Amino acid sequence: MQHQHEPRGIGLSQPSHELIIILDFGGQYNQLIARRVREAHIYCEILPFDVPLSELLARSPKGIIFTGGPAVVFEENAPQIEAKLLEAGIPILGICYGAQLIAHILGGKVERAPHREYGNRLLRLATPAKSPILEEIPAESTCWMSHTYQVSVLPEGFSSVAHTDSCPNAAFADENRRIYAVQYHPEVVHTSAGTAFLQNFLYKVCGCAGDWKMTNLVEEYVEKLRQEIGNEQILCALSGGVDSSVAAALVHRAVGANLTCIFVDNGLLRAGEREQVEQVFGENFGINLITVDASAEFHDALREVSDPERKRKIIGELFIRVFEREAAKLQDCRLLVQGTIYPDVVESGTKHAAVIKTHHNVGGLPKDTRFSRIVEPLRQLFKDEVRALGRALGLPSVVVDRQPFPGPGLAIRVMGAVTVEKLAILRAADAILREEIARAGLDKEIWQYFAVLTNTLTVGVMGDERTYFHTLALRAVTSTDGMTADWARIPFEVLEKISSRITNEVVGINRIVYDITSKPPATIEWE
Repeated sequence: MQHQHEPRGIGLSQPSHELIIILDFGGQYNQLIARRVREAHIYCEILPFDVPLSELLARSPKGIIFTGGPAVVFEENAPQIEAKLLEAGIPILGICYGAQLIAHILGGKVERAPHREYGNRLLRLATPAKSPILEEIPAESTCWMSHTYQVSVLPEGFSSVAHTDSCPNAAFADENRRIYAVQYHPEVVHTSAGTAFLQNFLYKVCGCAGDWKMTNLVEEYVEKLRQEIGNEQILCALSGGVDSSVAAALVHRAVGANLTCIFVDNGLLRAGEREQVEQVFGENFGINLITVDASAEFHDALREVSDPERKRKIIGELFIRVFEREAAKLQDCRLLVQGTIYPDVVESGTKHAAVIKTHHNVGGLPKDTRFSRIVEPLRQLFKDEVRALGRALGLPSVVVDRQPFPGPGLAIRVMGAVTVEKLAILRAADAILREEIARAGLDKEIWQYFAVLTNTLTVGVMGDERTYFHTLALRAVTSTDGMTADWARIPFEVLEKISSRITNEVVGINRIVYDITSKPPATIEWE
């Protein structure tokens, strides 16, 4: 497994802007720290904690943040850093484990806390609170704690600047060395003054200007792609999703007719998606677009397959075969565009961090591929940044604000075996759901909404006749990142309209149920 900071094929190098480095010690909120820094219009990257000191210094960061992590600093094999980093004169902020690590290295003492703290705690600033990192922070605020160990004795040169009832050194600082540490998590929303605290570190301590804004980056990204691709022909597998669409639009802005996109219609799409892709990219953008109708192949491959993992594998493998078959007809294309985004890279892990889930587009080219290099223009961006880039490129809202849609498509929203008939029923019902949600003005409020055709048949009465049709489940959730989600409180009159339309207009459904389960314990998708 490669480190996140190692280049793989072609990707955009660090933009020529101020840089904050986040050293990853395995904490659960590491991506959230990066999001908070990016939201302040400052570019940052997450790197493994053991990245060589020489590499860190060569990148001239304006500041470094140590994340939390599950280890105990004084135990064997606990993640460490080169102590010289603390003497490099770079502003440093340690969070949770990062705070304990700073204290441990510099001669302080870390011990098991008398009372383990977890959840909201009242944070009180020391008096007088003169540190620049505490400017405009209330004397009392709430903070989010999650620790068993804490710093009991501060290193020489440090002073406590905030405490809770059971944590005397909830925040401590060495103003001369510009090293700061907090036992709590300022990056989470539960810490009421957390954003102000982080921005004080970024702006008042590190001296950042906050010039990293997506609208100003389009031409910089385009120019880098022109330099790195040159006059070579390049190919993109265009799914119609946000990531691949923005990647295709960006590369097209850079190389024009040298880009060819292949769109595979696998017969598992929602109503109108194929037409939308063809119109946006073929007609409006004038991109070289090849549409391949492989629906019959996918339907045949999925016949009598009920297990969701088998569905995923069959669909993934068949897509690769179809794509490579079509790509082989374009002999001059040796570069491949992928819509890899930053969470894909982080979640796929480093040699020290746990893998959350392995992403198909992270990990390098297979040995038997015909492509020589991969182009990943979005590799350093979060999802909301990808959307912002898409808007700056002129992509329409139907593409940029498209809801998350699983790679296997409707196949995993049909419970049990996938048939052409079931897909047609689900496609029609899902289209009505989306239409009525938009008509009610809820499409921007609800993070994701879709229909699921269950494998349950129930008795119904339509007219004077008995029916034995499918039960359809509706799923709608609110979320910010999909990691957790709550069921959306859709007004009853909207649900009533959706239910009435589906049961009247879609033959094969006689019962509608609404899923009111949060994530956790459920997942957003049913399969």
